[in-house]
Amino acid sequence: MSSAFTFMQSPVGTLTLVARGECLAAVLWEEERENRVRLGALHRDDQCPVLLETARQLGEYFAGKRQRFDLALDFAGTEFQRQVWTALLAIPFGETRSYSDIARQVGNPTAVRAVGAANGRNPISIIAPCHRVIGASGSLTGFAGGLAAKQYLLALEGRQSLALDL
Repeated sequence: MSSAFTFMQSPVGTLTLVARGECLAAVLWEEERENRVRLGALHRDDQCPVLLETARQLGEYFAGKRQRFDLALDFAGTEFQRQVWTALLAIPFGETRSYSDIARQVGNPTAVRAVGAANGRNPISIIAPCHRVIGASGSLTGFAGGLAAKQYLLALEGRQSLALDL
């Protein structure tokens, strides 16, 4: 099955929105690492309803008018990855969790590195808020969109200063 995509301008750069059927399958970064998310064949569709709705909701989020997303999601990954990505959805707006918190939440407290790897492959960035996962010390750690984007998103949610110290 071919997936539809469109582009969206945002404060963190141009995002690529991808739909599979009636569901959102990916929100990708402008400087996306090759093969971080595998999607198969893509065709551009700037009128795809789920992509239009995703862009609308993301626009509200960036404008400070939305804290939760209401979209059908299609996570394609291993069972463990899907567990981690589902755990991301449970992190409330304006809060953060550590990788070890997520490992405990998915019932595998020793899988901190595996949680980090799954978090790094999260295909639906921002919507499944991988930016809300930080190091145990409170430090900002790797992020597919870059640490400046992670800091921006956390600041938008009231968790970090907008001053970039990278």
